[in-house]
Amino acid sequence: MELVVRKNDLLKELSLLQGIVERKNTIPILANVLLDAAKDRVSLLATDLDVGLRSQCEASVTKAGTLTLPAKKLFEIVNALPDTDIRIEQDKGGKSVTVAADRFESKIQTLPASEFPTPPQESGAVEATLPGAALKRMISHTRFAITSEDTRYFLNGSKLVLTPDTMSMIATDGHRMAFIRMNESPGRTVTAEALLPRKTLNEVARLIDGGAAVEFSQGENHLFFRAEGRLLISRKIDANFPAYERVIPKTNDKHIEFDRDRLAAAVRRVRLLSNERSKAVKFAIARDQVDITSSTPEVGEAHEVLAVEYDGAAMQICFNADYIDNFLSVVETEQVRLEFKDDVSQAVVRPVGADGYEYVYVIMPMRI
Repeated sequence: MELVVRKNDLLKELSLLQGIVERKNTIPILANVLLDAAKDRVSLLATDLDVGLRSQCEASVTKAGTLTLPAKKLFEIVNALPDTDIRIEQDKGGKSVTVAADRFESKIQTLPASEFPTPPQESGAVEATLPGAALKRMISHTRFAITSEDTRYFLNGSKLVLTPDTMSMIATDGHRMAFIRMNESPGRTVTAEALLPRKTLNEVARLIDGGAAVEFSQGENHLFFRAEGRLLISRKIDANFPAYERVIPKTNDKHIEFDRDRLAAAVRRVRLLSNERSKAVKFAIARDQVDITSSTPEVGEAHEVLAVEYDGAAMQICFNADYIDNFLSVVETEQVRLEFKDDVSQAVVRPVGADGYEYVYVIMPMRI
């Protein structure tokens, strides 16, 4: 193989592949990127066997061919080179590859392209076209609620639900649930569902550049996302997601509206003296005020009072500060609404005045 490619073109594609390649793996070839040069472009492919990304960029190909190079090291070299043309050429022996630009030249060891895994093929027809900006919002508003416990693999992703007129995404770890429904059509006539792994969500979000539309399809065992000439391939999570509709409480008869920034700042300050393990902060609710408190016996205590409009029964509700902070970090509205029934039942937090979508965050109070 021998080709010449612009630095910025190659660097952009290599940067997207970095999230795919596993730094620690027992299969050496998975640390490499596969380069396939033909005609006027070079195709790049990286995979960890669960998630893969195929992209391409324009190139002047003198000699077509296929080879593999260490993805991280190639990215570092290309990133350090001046903004000029880069020459990539496989040596006659086939065991090393020259990467050169300007007066710089390097030789990198290669592994046989024949050892690189063959990715699954798309099933064919596009099932839905997902508006990029809406999909990116759904991902950012749910992925923090995915469980980090490997043993609960059925909760290791967000559920995507498509109907003729809406797109929804749901994630839960058993202690809280994030649900978002966008009032945008995915361009399909029937309902479809899929469970997207956490890593897939992260890579899809990176794939969307400037709100580009994403073509979605699925095969028997894999999901496919295509955007701007790039194809993301993901293994499916073969599991049944919990019945999320039943989790949203219908009988919360009390509510308080907060200024989002004011509440976020108070929680972040008070949590500094919360227990490092439980991260508990207490909402002491009284007439027209909420006193947010935390304490750690061996360290100290903190509290901050927020003025609110409330004339219901006084009570105390304890929440994990991280859970509250996660929600407040992604909502865009100036006001948020806390809906609750008592100190032990599921509470709901939602944005006030959200336009074009519904966002519901269910959170279980803590018992300490």
